[in-house]
Amino acid sequence: MSRYEVTIEKDACDGIFACLTRDPRFVEGEDGLATIDPGADPVYDCEGEVTDNAERVVATFDDDRIDEARQAAAACPTDAIIVEEVGE
Repeated sequence: MSRYEVTIEKDACDGIFACLTRDPRFVEGEDGLATIDPGADPVYDCEGEVTDNAERVVATFDDDRIDEARQAAAACPTDAIIVEEVGE
């Protein structure tokens, strides 16, 4: 399993939501922009730590779903999503 971090830069997000179709952990936030909800996936139980502030959303996961997060990032037309493996 990989430990990885998913970051959504709010200034770059236009609320197009292409990410939502690639990874169900991405959802529409109250501000109309993409955010991350580890519990939003109806199929897989998922745990993650999410920090949401005025500039960005940062979620850290330790599972085997990094490829789904990368697909969501690749689908973002504004490049607002960054997925990086992180050390323990």
